[in-house]
Amino acid sequence: MTEREHGDDGSAAGGQTGEDTFDVVVVGAGFAGMYLLHRLRGQGLRVRVFETGSGVGGTWYWNRYPGARCDVRSIDYSYSWDPQLEQEWEWSEKFATQPEILRYANHVADRYDLRRDITFDTRVTAANWDEQATCWRLRTSTGASLSATYYVMASGCLSSSKHPEIDGIDRFAGATYHTGHWPHEGVDLSGLRVAVIGTGSSGIQSIPLIASQAAQLTVFQRTPNFSLPARNGVIDPATVAEIKARYPEYRAEARLSSGGSPRPVPTQSALDVADEERTERYRTAWEAGELGSILTAYTDLMTSREANDTAADFIRDQIRSIVRDPEVAEALCPDDHPFGTKRPCLDTGYYETYNRPNVRLVNLRKTPIVRITETGIDTTDESFAFDAIVFATGFDAMTGAIVNVDIRGRDGLQLKDKWADGPRTYLGLTVQGFPNFFAITGPGSPSVLSNMVVSIEQHVEWITRCLSDLRRDGFERIEPTATAEDGWVQHVNDCADITLFPRANSWYMGANVPGKPRVFLPYIGGVGEYRAACDEVIERGYLGFERRGPAGAQTNDGLVRRLQPDVKMMLDMMASMDLPAIESLPVADARAFVEQSGAQSPPGPEVGEVADGTLPGADGSPLDYRLYRPPTAGPHPLVVYYHGGGWVLGSATSDDAYCRDLCLQSDAVVLSVDYRHAPEARFPAAVDDAFAALVWAAGHASELGAIPDRLAVAGWSAGGNLAAVVSRLARDAGGPAVAAQLLITPVTDSDLTRPSYRENAEGFFLTAPLMHWFWDHYVDEADRTDPRVSPLRAEDLSGLPPAVVVTAQFDPLRDEGDAYAAALEAAGVAVRHLPCRGQIHTSITAVNVMLSSVPIEPRSPPG
Repeated sequence: MTEREHGDDGSAAGGQTGEDTFDVVVVGAGFAGMYLLHRLRGQGLRVRVFETGSGVGGTWYWNRYPGARCDVRSIDYSYSWDPQLEQEWEWSEKFATQPEILRYANHVADRYDLRRDITFDTRVTAANWDEQATCWRLRTSTGASLSATYYVMASGCLSSSKHPEIDGIDRFAGATYHTGHWPHEGVDLSGLRVAVIGTGSSGIQSIPLIASQAAQLTVFQRTPNFSLPARNGVIDPATVAEIKARYPEYRAEARLSSGGSPRPVPTQSALDVADEERTERYRTAWEAGELGSILTAYTDLMTSREANDTAADFIRDQIRSIVRDPEVAEALCPDDHPFGTKRPCLDTGYYETYNRPNVRLVNLRKTPIVRITETGIDTTDESFAFDAIVFATGFDAMTGAIVNVDIRGRDGLQLKDKWADGPRTYLGLTVQGFPNFFAITGPGSPSVLSNMVVSIEQHVEWITRCLSDLRRDGFERIEPTATAEDGWVQHVNDCADITLFPRANSWYMGANVPGKPRVFLPYIGGVGEYRAACDEVIERGYLGFERRGPAGAQTNDGLVRRLQPDVKMMLDMMASMDLPAIESLPVADARAFVEQSGAQSPPGPEVGEVADGTLPGADGSPLDYRLYRPPTAGPHPLVVYYHGGGWVLGSATSDDAYCRDLCLQSDAVVLSVDYRHAPEARFPAAVDDAFAALVWAAGHASELGAIPDRLAVAGWSAGGNLAAVVSRLARDAGGPAVAAQLLITPVTDSDLTRPSYRENAEGFFLTAPLMHWFWDHYVDEADRTDPRVSPLRAEDLSGLPPAVVVTAQFDPLRDEGDAYAAALEAAGVAVRHLPCRGQIHTSITAVNVMLSSVPIEPRSPPG
């Protein structure tokens, strides 16, 4: 395509239908729309940008309330795509104010002559996909009609203001203002009685400045928010010079970081350091004046409530030390959400403002607003008179600006209807059923959890690469598949579910808008990880997309992310360490390696009591055991547990963390028993010892503090194999009576040709070669079909105790575990089969490491 001649108003000339026709129509002239326009022009495409406002800048055009400024460092909150631009622009402050950011946006628009392709003071009101013509038909607020092959919403995440749901809001006779639509000429509140409703970001930024003007300021707060001091000021010239000298490397670090700004990666849990050391670390972060300074101080602040409480308590103590009135201080201390799960704020003198004699805080939890009257505000306790009311009530975030346009895809499907139960996107960029439609920083992308400029640039560059590849490959339309979209939505939810974010009623969850589905909207997996996923989609031939055009049709269905996010993170970390393959080591070295690795794993939870001892093995030699008692009053059921390790590795204490967890979750005494290992003691030594331990445990249950007739068996991996085998041996021997069996990713068969051995042969910790190594050490080829080796081969599985069988999607043993669960059920055994999506062989027993496995229930045998 070549660029057509434009009319005086910038529209394309010569449409066949009487409409203006474009290759791309873009909604929004903020940072995203401007950069996209610049890139598309460079590809020779006909582009028109529509902007509701009278100028560029997006959120920085509209949000002109007192104190409005960015909470990302200015040096980071800037374009990186033109080295000359990033070198020539000088920011005056650490955190730029709205006027300075708007000057920057206007500078960019002027420097690259962007305005000639932007139509201001105009909204796109409707967009309808025309399947026959393969284009979007659009209408604007001025009544104009136009068409475009591609339609891009660059309307921003925080651009649809939300007004409060308060009775009488239109009745007030005085002046009212919304922080998201502040008058451009400014507002003089000097000498007035002013109310501010809301203490989110805009409220926290504006309240100190309003207080300095108003005769009396009354702040109405429903939910207090965490805020940190910005410590704003002039940027250190040496810091600027150092960053600009290495801008390419610095920007590369930002693109691969978690939040879009370079920052040291924490390596410690908040719970692994002394109280004094942790407090000092928080104090240093508090003084640093950056949002990420405390949030990234430790590894687990956003995944562990206990760890998070240490940071939240520190901040609450700072609030109490600043605000003189104890009652007001407590009202300002957030207590209904973990720190960081609602967007925390950066402020300049916010808490100090409540020490001013002209400022009053009204706690709406105690005295809610009843109505707004002609003269002010009535609460359940008092009537207030005001001259002006400021609504700092935020936005319909992430989705509001998109669904406020009547967007209809194939078969007239309205986007608002498709998203009725929550937004569904592929990569946060595209939507199934809406061909040639893109959303920049849409729901399902890092967006508001990142440095927005970094995320904007990545999206713009992905979209323009996509359009270029479509033309190169002879396609003219692209749409994600339902499978890919469903998979991405699941992945976004998986990432959120292992964090504390869903515990807060935040705008991240849509909770601030009545009737909006409660769904976590942004992608929390990190900017770098998200970029890798988007790049992989392209590298794999636009995985998850259907592309059509003169060259024909191509559907490349599939999922770009199938592993649980914490599992992938762990596997990536292990891959980067270039560890030796266990099967490449002599047995003694393999044991030492596994023992050393286990020593570095997080400890399990505290239980009531832990005791070590020995019991007689099948040959009379002593076997070690470790006993775990719950903290509750006994006696308790007894679980005999067999450790994993392929009959070669491990010990009675190697699964310590999981045994502790099992003890607490099941409220049972757990007896972790050892057995003789191969190759020194090959089959049937392990089986004989496992059964001997079961018999001993049954006979000594009372001494162990357990209920004699409440005995279950459990095991992981090779231990799961032994648990399954001894359950059958006990049945055939007429005892001991086993009430239940818990088999976690068990070995149940010696057939290594099943599909899961091919699909999961490498890269998921337990590998096919390692399983061959285990088998070769454990048992001769001729004996591998023995039911004591392969319990799936037993002729009769009836009469066995109820079973829980846990299998993992990315485990070579998956298929044999699935088959064993099915065989038990077919034999009339009560079975709960728990196939764990996105998990690997070691996930379930990796306590405090694989958080995504925690919800898998039950953590104990039935009965």
